[in-house]
Amino acid sequence: MPQEIETPAATSAVAYKRVMLKISGEALMGDQGFGLHPPTVERIAKEVKSVHDMGVEICMVIGGGNIFRGLSGAAQGMERTTADYMGMLATVMNALGMQAALESLGVFTRVISAIPMDQVCEPYIRRRAVRHLEKKRVCIFAAGTGNPYFTTDTAATLRANEMACEAIFKGTKVDGVYDKDPVKFDDAKRYDTVSYDDVLAKRLGVMDASAIALARDNSLPIIVFSLDEPGGFRGILAGEGTYTKVQG
Repeated sequence: MPQEIETPAATSAVAYKRVMLKISGEALMGDQGFGLHPPTVERIAKEVKSVHDMGVEICMVIGGGNIFRGLSGAAQGMERTTADYMGMLATVMNALGMQAALESLGVFTRVISAIPMDQVCEPYIRRRAVRHLEKKRVCIFAAGTGNPYFTTDTAATLRANEMACEAIFKGTKVDGVYDKDPVKFDDAKRYDTVSYDDVLAKRLGVMDASAIALARDNSLPIIVFSLDEPGGFRGILAGEGTYTKVQG
């Protein structure tokens, strides 16, 4: 691995200087239907690197649905708390996979877990995490909030606020927020901007209600974009691309 050198890059040309990227675990499984698909993980890592190379400080939260989904486990008779903890451990596995992909590209990365497991990643300490960002390391926050009954959407919004991120980037399979499912309805209309309250009132499904409320209360914008669009993440930071902005 190359020697790590602190060389802050210029960020004057980008829209945001510190962001949270939230992606689902399903985004990592490609066409497999489960698990990690190495070419897909590498593709996303390259997208992250392209933004990192612009000098943007990046936090990440990755879901665990490609390995285990707590709610579905609970629905099948497993006790909800146990199911949620299993889901949290799945997010750690995804975070380690993404860390390996990023570091193979020369991007220094730290996996920071809300559940202590010192042999494989760091425990969550806010000041230490902020320092990693200042040193231009990508911070991947794993194990949710460390508590059951909270989704990774809520964890991403919580960590984004704690890290003083300027926006949350929610990577999805579509290029924004629509008034109805664009896969099922040809007349679905995409919002350029939409308010937090409209997202909640119309149940637009951007994030769960707790995450939207937390973002609203802290005036943290949410950028919804397509993770499948090559260069989409970088394009938005450069002031281009198609997306929906959720704001007050």
